[in-house]
Amino acid sequence: MRTVFMMTDIEGVAGVVSFADQAFADGRYYDLAKRLLTAEVNAAVEGLLAVGVEEILVCDGHGAGGIWFEDLHPQAKLLHGRPITVAQLFAPLPGYDAVMIIGQHAMAGVATSNQNHTQSSQTIDYIKLNGQPIGEIAQFALYAGAFGIPMIYLSGELDACKEVEALIPNIVTSSVKEGLGRCAAISLAATAARDLIRQDIQRAVELHRANPIPPLVWPGPYVIEKRF
Repeated sequence: MRTVFMMTDIEGVAGVVSFADQAFADGRYYDLAKRLLTAEVNAAVEGLLAVGVEEILVCDGHGAGGIWFEDLHPQAKLLHGRPITVAQLFAPLPGYDAVMIIGQHAMAGVATSNQNHTQSSQTIDYIKLNGQPIGEIAQFALYAGAFGIPMIYLSGELDACKEVEALIPNIVTSSVKEGLGRCAAISLAATAARDLIRQDIQRAVELHRANPIPPLVWPGPYVIEKRF
């Protein structure tokens, strides 16, 4: 395993707890939140490089853009820009050995999840696939799985870690904060969160090399239900 496609989001980052102040583009602390995310991404990149990963494509998955470009690790490349279609966002995906997510939140409706949502925090109540509620984690894992690519690691909020662990047995996760509700959480200190990510992502790669995680694939046909 030498290449990684790294999806990112901002709501699951340690220290980021508010949609209005930190996750929305007009928030008073939005630029700071972008720097917090980018520092966690850089810690992940450092961990990957330490175990021999050679190519890392960081995908800016936050709606308004979440990466502070000037701070990005020099050995990572960035897929970014808005507006962007799903096809454009995932066009490079088939060329990578594994996918992972940094800064993830839980799906809409998880009561204890800080900033829980699925795509839109303001308009979508839930999405179900074949009767099962899914969030952004399952969507990305299934999309990658359709190309035969496994998801092997996720960092973010505790409820997001539990969500992906239920989907993908043996995946490695790093919980950097625990939600108390939609607008509050208990976060690790910024440096502690980065240290945890750096260590755990190395373990994820080593475990996957020893005992590969299979791609997430659900059999069709498929019925999507979306409630606004």
